[in-house]
Amino acid sequence: MERYQEMIAGPAIFQMGVPAKETFPAKLFARIRSHSVRAEASAPAMYPDPRGELELRREIAASLTIARGIECLPSQILVTCGYASGLGLTLHALGLEGRKAWMEDPGFPFTRRGLELARLLPVPVPVDRDGMDVDYGLQNAPEAALAVVTPGQQAPTGTTLSLARRLRLLAWAVERGAWIIEDDYLGELQLQGPAAPALASIDRVGRVIHIGSFSKTISPTLRLGFVVVPPSLEARFTEVAACLAPPPGPSVQLATAEFICEGHFLRHLRRTKRVYAARRDALLQYLGTRADGDTVATAGLAVLVRLPDGAPDVAIVRETLPFRLSPAPLSVWYVSPMLAKPGLLLGVATCPPQYVERSCDRLFEIIHRCTSAR
Repeated sequence: MERYQEMIAGPAIFQMGVPAKETFPAKLFARIRSHSVRAEASAPAMYPDPRGELELRREIAASLTIARGIECLPSQILVTCGYASGLGLTLHALGLEGRKAWMEDPGFPFTRRGLELARLLPVPVPVDRDGMDVDYGLQNAPEAALAVVTPGQQAPTGTTLSLARRLRLLAWAVERGAWIIEDDYLGELQLQGPAAPALASIDRVGRVIHIGSFSKTISPTLRLGFVVVPPSLEARFTEVAACLAPPPGPSVQLATAEFICEGHFLRHLRRTKRVYAARRDALLQYLGTRADGDTVATAGLAVLVRLPDGAPDVAIVRETLPFRLSPAPLSVWYVSPMLAKPGLLLGVATCPPQYVERSCDRLFEIIHRCTSAR
């Protein structure tokens, strides 16, 4: 009982999108940030560069070259307040109101809503083991002006966009004069082997806009991300950023730049990968004793548990909340409720091995109760 009460008092188990606090060197980062705050306070009073601090943009450019295969200049990078800010900046700068946009189905619900708020018309494009079905998009909406993809680790299925489809997607963008937004939400945080190169790394004609974030690799509380734009869009994006999407304060940018420059970020990523991989393996091992093998699969930083057709995954998630469990329902990631498949996404970052057995047992009790009541 004491062990379970400890779990209840801690962070929600299985919650997605939240990094593990215990892997991050919080004291070290706080010390670096305190230096940056003092530097900011003593700096001359002047408006900062709307693209973000040059020190951070330099570090991001160097890191992207090594980790993601993207060769870019600091002038092509704009620092943002996370992914949402980067998406909003991009949609404002492109000015594609009234046009169609390919959207992965299933895909990130907030991206879909962001497209709608920018007055674009999302076109759901199915996803399979090779990522977004580009041929489906070509057959059903070739006139689209934009495609939003998660090619590295598709959200939420975790599949990687195949090279053949990457090339077809780029060829379509060149032929139609369309744009591609690459949502690289996990960056190099790949648990199975080396991370796949970014789509932007093979873009030789400047049609890909790469959006990254430090929310999963450092912390979402920083509200820190970045956009990498083709040279032809630098002036336009800078203008929009200055008017509508200013970057975070200088202190957090300078602290992050120093964190990367001194090698702390890379060491943190390596440690985090080891911890997450161990948690994923422990979760998969126990799920193997409770579920059929074909219903469980890895999905980026989550484990996907597929449910029988018609299972009320949203209701199941609601029932888990009083027990401090927080899986995500798969069905809400689909555009059409009629085509939605039920399932539960279990975040591995927030599932320490000592809580796996009790949490899974409770989860399956709730699944059985909710599915039996149908």
